[in-house]
Amino acid sequence: MAYNNFLAERIALELKRKKKAFEEKKMFGGICFMIDDKMCIGVIKEQLMARIDPEEEEQLLQKKGAEPMLFTKSPMKGYLFINDDGWDLDADLSFWIEKCLAFNPKAKASKKKK
Repeated sequence: MAYNNFLAERIALELKRKKKAFEEKKMFGGICFMIDDKMCIGVIKEQLMARIDPEEEEQLLQKKGAEPMLFTKSPMKGYLFINDDGWDLDADLSFWIEKCLAFNPKAKASKKKK
């Protein structure tokens, strides 16, 4: 199943508006926006994938549309899925983008493949 292109375009526009340099990478059957060679935010099917500060995870799970990111059977620490009722409004999408951008400088980059 393809990912939500409209959501991906909205994220790209917001990152450009904020003058953030990013690279789009297809992964997990969706698209990920890389900033400073680190996964920052993405779209998988109809969900927003947010890479957030793990210390804020419990609090952010209380937000509308937020749920743990279950890619295997256990939640991935520091990653959330946000359903459309949590990103539909521009202000809501902007909130999640800001959270992801705030954590990005602290996030660890993946090891480069040789």
